[in-house]
Amino acid sequence: MPSAIIFVLLPFALTILSVIWTVVFYNNLVRARVRTREAWSGIDVQLKRRSSLIPNLVETVRGYAAHEHQVFAQVAQARGTLAKAAGPTAAANADQSLTLALGRLMAVAESYPQLQAAGNFTRLQEELADTEEKIAYARQFYNQNALAYNASIQSFPGNQFARCFQFQTVIFFAVEETAAQDVAVSFPAA
Repeated sequence: MPSAIIFVLLPFALTILSVIWTVVFYNNLVRARVRTREAWSGIDVQLKRRSSLIPNLVETVRGYAAHEHQVFAQVAQARGTLAKAAGPTAAANADQSLTLALGRLMAVAESYPQLQAAGNFTRLQEELADTEEKIAYARQFYNQNALAYNASIQSFPGNQFARCFQFQTVIFFAVEETAAQDVAVSFPAA
């Protein structure tokens, strides 16, 4: 008689355990996806913070270097592109363009010693540098979460769940090699 009870209860217990395991595994994948989305919002916040600092920086430099219209236009265009960017790939490309344009703007600013001495410009530079550090940290945090999430949905048995429940891989927020290089700016000789 006891073996008959075990024979009847064993499949029931195994079914209950597999349901519990499925629910726990699914919830872990959902948590990983939510952490990745939250990490992306951290990048987005910092990119918007930098984007809001730029008009003040441009106006400060423009007061000293009014003839540098092309540099100001490049910064404005890159800032607009970043504001419209949707997703890590578009944001990374727009961020690269903005970083290059800001490099050119800073090169222009370096040719004006009186601008370098202006307190407002110095504060804006410090805020921009602080924001750049926060963007780098947010990018690292996002990429770590994206790596963990992608690994969990691409390895077994996560890949089976990902396929069944339509979990999609996320793209890393990468910086192009050209963005990491120094910006070369040259001005025509007067």
